Amino acid sequence: MKLHELKPAVGSKKDSKRKGRGTASGQGKTSGRGSNGQNSRSGGGTRPGFEGGQMPLYRRIPKRGFTNIFKKQWAVVNIDDLNIFENDTVITPELLIETGLIKKVLDGVKVLGDGNLEKKITIQAHKFSKSAVDKIESAGGKAEVI
Repeated sequence: MKLHELKPAVGSKKDSKRKGRGTASGQGKTSGRGSNGQNSRSGGGTRPGFEGGQMPLYRRIPKRGFTNIFKKQWAVVNIDDLNIFENDTVITPELLIETGLIKKVLDGVKVLGDGNLEKKITIQAHKFSKSAVDKIESAGGKAEVI
């Protein structure tokens, strides 16, 4: 078999229905919508979840919990990820974005203490876990809160 001999499997490709193109097409006049009623009209039909006026399921079932609108979302970096930098590097949130360790700063950058740090570096972030600070300082670096 060669590239120019490739064909889709039999029955996998169908022509689309050409609606409203005359009676000979089989989809003329009412275009497959039937004669009358809500769904035959333009813009007709109901919203998702509508049950004909009956109390819909999403309103019948009990609701639990709440969403805290004051919750902070941190851009998280682990200590282990910082080994890619050279000794005596000052690591800022902008540098983390450039190197691809985080995508956005969100509400701030938080450094967590997962893994080991082998480099002596200065890290500037909004928050640090206790284990992260211990590991940074034991490696001879500094953890600076912005």
